[in-house]
Amino acid sequence: MVLKSMIPSPRRWAALVSFCLAPALAIAVNDATTTKAAAADYYVRDLPGLPTDGPDVKMHAGHIEVTPDTHGNLFFWHFENQHIADRQRTVIWINGGPGCSSEDGSMMEIGPYRLKDQDHLVYNNGSWNEFANLLFVDNPVGTGFSSVDTNNYIHELKEMADQFVKFLEKWFALFPQYDRDDIYIAGESYAGQHIPYIARAILDRNMKNPTTAWSLKGLLIGNGWIDPIEQYPAYITYAIQKGLIKKDSDEHKQLQGDLRNCERMMASDVGHVDYGECEAILSNMLRLTKNGDGDNACVNMYDVRLKDSYPSCGMNWPPDLVHLTPYLRKPEVTKALHVDGIKKSVGWTECNGAVGGAFNARKSKPSVDLLPALLKEVPIMLFSGAEDLICNHIGTENMISKMEWNGGKGFEVTPGNWAPRRDWTFEDEVAGFWQEARNLTYVLVYNSSHMVPFDLPRRSRDMLDRFMGVDISRVGGDPADSRIDGEKGPKTSVGDAKNSTKTADEEHQKQLDEAKWAAYYKSGEIVLVIVVIGVIVWGYWIWRERRRGAAYSALADHDLSSRPNGHRAKSQPGDLESAAFDESELDDLHVTTPGTSNSARFPANHDSSEKFVTKYAE
Repeated sequence: MVLKSMIPSPRRWAALVSFCLAPALAIAVNDATTTKAAAADYYVRDLPGLPTDGPDVKMHAGHIEVTPDTHGNLFFWHFENQHIADRQRTVIWINGGPGCSSEDGSMMEIGPYRLKDQDHLVYNNGSWNEFANLLFVDNPVGTGFSSVDTNNYIHELKEMADQFVKFLEKWFALFPQYDRDDIYIAGESYAGQHIPYIARAILDRNMKNPTTAWSLKGLLIGNGWIDPIEQYPAYITYAIQKGLIKKDSDEHKQLQGDLRNCERMMASDVGHVDYGECEAILSNMLRLTKNGDGDNACVNMYDVRLKDSYPSCGMNWPPDLVHLTPYLRKPEVTKALHVDGIKKSVGWTECNGAVGGAFNARKSKPSVDLLPALLKEVPIMLFSGAEDLICNHIGTENMISKMEWNGGKGFEVTPGNWAPRRDWTFEDEVAGFWQEARNLTYVLVYNSSHMVPFDLPRRSRDMLDRFMGVDISRVGGDPADSRIDGEKGPKTSVGDAKNSTKTADEEHQKQLDEAKWAAYYKSGEIVLVIVVIGVIVWGYWIWRERRRGAAYSALADHDLSSRPNGHRAKSQPGDLESAAFDESELDDLHVTTPGTSNSARFPANHDSSEKFVTKYAE
């Protein structure tokens, strides 16, 4: 005898398993689809004003939430590289302030486009995306297109770095094809504080999560505000060297008094990023050096070769800014960049004074304290535009001379011997000098301002490619004539690489495809596990019920005639469900009763259902 009613047919089991697994399958497939759709939602399909000439650039942009409780979002703008020299690289760029937008960097410095006017873009022949993906981030929350609830601006550098790492976690989850890139973090001005803190947070994350570590390969800081103790006094030294004030003049004596007040404050309250008393040095210098002939002009603090109206003194610079603000406020531009929320209605501003005012960093030590430990793990390049006053090269050079790292002090390679300053020439013109020792590279860039890439985009790209070790010999193109002490070194191409990168581009596409399918494979693995579990449970259930049926049949052999419905069971026709079994299956699922040779099968008869901008404007 067999209790067939207790064993659903394969057809019914298939329906039951499908019913049970459908939600899991839907979730898994939806997870893969959502990841793909979410990334696609950031795709910039039609940026207004694009030039008709020059290469097409794949872009993504939008917000990523970092503090749900205060609606804090960081805005990013990503530009894909044009070529791959030998491996994938990504440069993350942040501007300074604090509170100044990285669209300064994307649209006026290292991005693939510059503004011809407020309606039209032109291609930047020295864009840094030739051999590296570029990721611009408006940092911290509230800066540029980034947003946060009012009165929830951040105050400290560690808080900023933690939010930035959270942003990167989510960004790489959206775009996993880049999470194995060589990562470089670059920026200028007050980013000299941001970048070391972010780097430290990334390295700490890597130690905790070695299997998902990001490959941080280098830091680049241009005209950075890093060490207040060395950089505040350098205002006066630089001004005298440039002839902005005369030594021992009344102006000089007044500024020396400001410096003494500054030094007393720094000595009594050590370990801060900036000091209000020390800011008087620069502000008084700009006032004292303005023209007295009625035009009210002062020196441009970002480029001492230029003048500006007092008290702006450089705040109206660079000239592209007059086009950038109206362009980024166009509704069609904000729509293309997926800008939403309050930033869409208020509009883009270069520097947010509320962000800068809140970011006082009173509990944060200056980033110079982080550099020695970072240099043990990561190469760092510091570069300075020679014509910048506000974060001038003298302060940076004094800082390097006093700093101890990797077993030495400054650029001293042996006692009394310093690493040489090596002449850098670019296309037969003197471009500056390089100095290197123990993982630190310093570059002084001649004829350039606070924003080196704005003035000299092609030279800045050559500097980047040298630091990253780009060699175009594998991909073709005409190498730029760039030399250090007369030696060419690696072949780098600036702005005129040929499209002879088929092999590299194919490899790139392969990486993208593998990353895309990885999400589906992961979801498929989840589904497979669920299906296997379902099959095991099904098999166990059948085995158990067969055993129960066999035991029940054995009992029936001894007392079948006494059962009230025993006689009816012999002649009852098979139900519709039993027709689903094939003959061999029926042979397996029956018990022959020796005492009743005419009883062959006992079918079941029931169905089972169960920018603030004085110091750090750019």
